[in-house]
Amino acid sequence: MILGIVQARMSSTRLPGKVMLPLLGCPMLEHQLERLLRCKRIDQLLVATSNQSDDLPIVDLCRHLGVMCFQGDLADVLDRFYQASQQYPTQHIVRLTADCPLCDPELIDGLIEFYLNGHFDYASTALEPTFPDGLDAEIFRAELLKLAWQEADLPSQREHVTSFFYQQNQRFCLGSYTDKIDRSAMRWTVDDADDFEFVTQIYKKLYPVKSDFNRHDIVDLLNREPELSQINCAKTRNQGYLKSLELDKLTTKTETH
Repeated sequence: MILGIVQARMSSTRLPGKVMLPLLGCPMLEHQLERLLRCKRIDQLLVATSNQSDDLPIVDLCRHLGVMCFQGDLADVLDRFYQASQQYPTQHIVRLTADCPLCDPELIDGLIEFYLNGHFDYASTALEPTFPDGLDAEIFRAELLKLAWQEADLPSQREHVTSFFYQQNQRFCLGSYTDKIDRSAMRWTVDDADDFEFVTQIYKKLYPVKSDFNRHDIVDLLNREPELSQINCAKTRNQGYLKSLELDKLTTKTETH
């Protein structure tokens, strides 16, 4: 079985409550889950949020949509994933984040096929980024999650669930799923207000005429209206992960003194 886990929280530092912001009348997270439910290769979809009261709106939304929801540790996301996997046993886990309302089901299914056919331990669209930022997806063998949960001790490894795998790539068979055209400079994720405005404009222009629009439709739109890309351009990819790596350095210095 393949379990898709979407990590979601309300306490985003740059745009608090972003997953529940209204996007064409529905919470942003609802739109993302609507898209993910169209993945043909994901057998079950689960939202992993925290056990904090701030995240109860996420729990309520999942209940309303009939999507499974697990509540765990807020800061230790790796523990949250591991505990969720203990409640919902599976062979493979697809990790997704709730700041990607433009996620592409076809791309995710392609990643899963690539991973299964290549017999990888872990495969990702982000090892060698070619897809737009905001289409990231990862898949790994569920049994390896316990290994990471037991051994990972750096802040980045506890917050960013799969970093343990690619930081120790000599131990695992990794697969990089790439596109023929490099569009990694495009920014389709939602970290701040500018990002949300960009996504809102994409939805306003595409969703009413084609609710299941895909990444190719977005690229076509941006080719026709290139000014849309200026809404949230010139930002660093994976800012949250880079911030965690800085915390790793501080932790290491503290331990050596």
